[in-house]
Amino acid sequence: MEKVSAEIIERVNKLRKELTYHSERYYVYDSPEISDYEYDMMYAELLRLEAENPSLYDPTSPTVRVGGRALEKFEKHTHAYRMDSLSDVFSFEELEDFCAKVDEKIAAPAYSVEPKIDGLSVSLIYENGIFVKGATRGDGVVGEDVTENLRTVMSIPLTLKEPLSLTVRGEVYMPRAVFESINQKRAEEGQALMANPRNAAAGSLRQLDSKITAKRRLDIFVFNFQGGSLYADGRQPKTHTETLDRLSELGFKVLELRTVAHSAAEAVQHIKLIGSRRDDLAYDIDGVVIKLDRLEDRAVMGEGTNTPKWAVAYKFPPEEKQTVLEDITVAVGRTGVLTPTAVLAPVRLAGTTVSRATLHNLDFINKRDIMLGDTVVVRKAGDIIPEVVSSVPEKRTGAERRFSMPDRCPSCGEPVFYDEDEAAAARCTNSSCPAQLSRSIEHFASKNAMNIDGLGPQIVELLLKNNLIADVSDLYSLRAEDIAPLDRMGDKSAKNLIDAIERSKSAGLERLVYALGIRNIGEVAGAALAAKYGTLDALIGATREELCQIEDFGEITADCVVNFFSHPQNIELCRKLTSLGLVTESVAAPKGDKLAGLTFVLTGTLPTMSRDEASALIKAAGGKVSGSVSSKTSYVVAGEAAGSKLTKAQSLGVNIIDEAELLHMLEQ
Repeated sequence: MEKVSAEIIERVNKLRKELTYHSERYYVYDSPEISDYEYDMMYAELLRLEAENPSLYDPTSPTVRVGGRALEKFEKHTHAYRMDSLSDVFSFEELEDFCAKVDEKIAAPAYSVEPKIDGLSVSLIYENGIFVKGATRGDGVVGEDVTENLRTVMSIPLTLKEPLSLTVRGEVYMPRAVFESINQKRAEEGQALMANPRNAAAGSLRQLDSKITAKRRLDIFVFNFQGGSLYADGRQPKTHTETLDRLSELGFKVLELRTVAHSAAEAVQHIKLIGSRRDDLAYDIDGVVIKLDRLEDRAVMGEGTNTPKWAVAYKFPPEEKQTVLEDITVAVGRTGVLTPTAVLAPVRLAGTTVSRATLHNLDFINKRDIMLGDTVVVRKAGDIIPEVVSSVPEKRTGAERRFSMPDRCPSCGEPVFYDEDEAAAARCTNSSCPAQLSRSIEHFASKNAMNIDGLGPQIVELLLKNNLIADVSDLYSLRAEDIAPLDRMGDKSAKNLIDAIERSKSAGLERLVYALGIRNIGEVAGAALAAKYGTLDALIGATREELCQIEDFGEITADCVVNFFSHPQNIELCRKLTSLGLVTESVAAPKGDKLAGLTFVLTGTLPTMSRDEASALIKAAGGKVSGSVSSKTSYVVAGEAAGSKLTKAQSLGVNIIDEAELLHMLEQ
C-alpha cells in the first residue's frame, strides 16, 4: 500500500473538520458563514484527495453524505429503548382532561409544548461520539436499519462534539420547498406526483439505494433523548427541556417553537400560537405534543400498554381555507363519466399548494350551492385529496353564475347521457371517445393494475398522438426503436419502458381483471373473480347467477361484468392479450388456509414491508383484504401514522393488531 504523505493527511483532516463545521452552520443553525461556491470547492478537493488515497476512508467523512452502495433489503433492528406512539386528543377539552389527570398525581406540573412534525420517526445511535446506526420506528419494538440512508441527511451529525454514547429520537421530514421542487420535476417528466411531504419522506427514507435518498434532501428534528450519557461526567438531566438544550450543544437540530407551560390554559395558548404560524413554517406539522417536562414526573405517571401516560398529541382539525373558484373544467374518465373539476386561485393547504379540486358531479355542486366566481371553502380529505366543502354566499358580488354540465362530450363531441339513478352522473357513451381511451390505458398501466412503470399520462398521450397505439393490446407490440425518437424519451427511457411492459405480462389474472376497467370492479372484486374462475376464458363465460353467489357481489356488480363481456370488441381485446403472451390465469391462489374466513384492513406505514406485500401474505394464507373498515372486519393491521381507518376500527370495537402480530398469526 502506497504511503500517504503527512501533508495530504493533514489537508484531508482539515477539510473534513471545516466542511463538518460549515455544514452544521448551514443545515442545523441556518447561519452559513461561507458561500455555496467556497463550500463546493472544499468538498470537491476532499472528494479528489479521498479518491486518490483510498486508505484514508472514514465513515464519518462529509463525503459519505452522497450515498453508498445499494442494499438488497433492510435488516430488522430491535430497539434498545421502546419507541411508543402517543395518545391523540382532538379538542382543548380533551387536553384539559389529560391535564386534570396529571394534577391528581403531580404537584405543580410543567409541560413541554412543541410542534408535532409530520414525518417519519427514527432512532439514532452513537458510540463514543460516532453515528453507528439509525432505524425506523416500525412497531415501536422492531424497526428497519436505514443507517446508510440517514447518513445522507445533512443535519444529522456523523460525529458529536463530545465522545458520548447515547440514543436519540427524531422525526425525518421533507421540507416543503424540496417537496414542491421534486413534484415540479416529476410533472415535467410525466411521472406520478408525490401525495404530500410526509409520504415523500417515508418513501425516500426506505429507498434501497441511498444515492436516491441523498437526492431527496431530507431533514430532521431531534425531539427526544432516549438513553445513554448526555454528559461526560455521567450526571443525569432533570428535565426534557434540559435534554434538548444539551442535544443542541452536541450538534443536533432540535425543535423550534417550543415552550414550557404550567397549566392547560398556557398549553392551549401556545398551541394556538403554533397553529397561527403553521403556514409560515418550512415544514409540515399535524399537531402539537404536550408532555411532562420533569423526567421524575414522567416516572410517577407511568406507561400505558402502547402509549405513555405522561404525554398526548393534540391533532389539528382538517385545515380549511377560503379561495376563489375561478372556473370549472370537465374531464372524461375511462368509463365515460364526465367529472367537473374546480379551478381555484392557488392556496396553501395541508402542506401543498392547491389549485384544483374535485367537484364529483352536478348533484354535489347544486347541494353545496356552488357558483362560478364564488368564494369557496376547501380542505384536503384525509390531508391528501383536495375537495370543495362549501360556498361562502355572503361574499358574492352579483357577478357569480350558475354552472351547467355540457350536453356534448368535451372530448369527442357526442351527446351526453344523464343517469338519474347515479347522482345525476353525465356519461359519454361513445366507446371510441379519445379521452376514454387515454384514461383506460392510463388505468391499465397503473401501479395496482398491470404496474407498467414509466407509462404515465404524458407518455400515453404521446403514444396516441403518434398513432403507435390504438388500445392497450398495442402496448405489447411496441419496440424501443419506435418510441426512442419521441419527445422526452431517448434510448434508455425507451428500453426501460419496453422492459416494464414485458414484465407486466406476468402480473396474473387478478391484476388483469382490474386493469380491464370493468365498471364497478376494483382490486378486491378483481381478485375475487380471479379466485372464483381461475382463468380469463372461464370468466368470460360467467353467468349473472354465478356472479351473484360471490361474497359482496350484488346484482349491479354482476350485471357490469356480464355486460362488459357481452361486447365483441372486449372479447377481441381479451383474445389479443392472451395471444401476446399475457398470463391470463390466477397467480395468487391461496397456499394455505390459516387466515381463511378472516377479513383484514391495512392502514399506516408498516415497519418491514409495504402494504402490498402484507396483502399478498394475507391472501396467500386464505385471508381477505378490504379497503374499508366495517363491523365485518376481523382485524385492522395498523402501522405508523395510521389514520381514519384506525379511528373507525376503535369506534366499532374491531381487533387492532400490528405487523408483528400479523406475522405471528401467519407463522402459527
